[in-house]
Amino acid sequence: MLKMKGWGWLALLLGTLMGTAFARRSQDLHCGACRALVDELEWEIAQVDPKKTIQMGSFRINPDGSQSVVEVPYARSEAHLTELLEEVCDRMKEYGEQIDPSTHRKNYVRVVGRNGESSELDLQGIRIDSDISGTLKFACESIVEEYEDELIEFFSREADNVKDKLCSKRTDLCDHALHISHDEL
Repeated sequence: MLKMKGWGWLALLLGTLMGTAFARRSQDLHCGACRALVDELEWEIAQVDPKKTIQMGSFRINPDGSQSVVEVPYARSEAHLTELLEEVCDRMKEYGEQIDPSTHRKNYVRVVGRNGESSELDLQGIRIDSDISGTLKFACESIVEEYEDELIEFFSREADNVKDKLCSKRTDLCDHALHISHDEL
């Protein structure tokens, strides 16, 4: 009977350790997906001509004959951001997985240059395969679905440190140990 108790404690300890490792892997994945999502959205917004505008408001005629329509910059409009959120997770196939040698935490980095151009990337230590990109895409889609309103709110106006504010403080997807800067392409 004593031997069974010893094995029970060992099984409990192993189960706890494995659960902790799984939770950390899951947090690494969701944090990495959030940070990649922010990178992609920021890049896409920057590609839009700042002079391009879209009409927003009511198209109904007021009793005085006027309309409540305003022109807003297209890049950060709700219409443009909604369109970007529908397709941004497809770009997760352009990311690979890298293990930080000091923390042993997973980090996700862009492995394909913007617009498909080739660049001199150092891919040493980066795992690239369809399982990684598929898992990252699924995590990205989950984040977009769960936090769509927050994403639109954050990106509708310019802000500094969006990754930290959105991925750590607002959504709690990243902990403070995961504030790893990604090499931008």
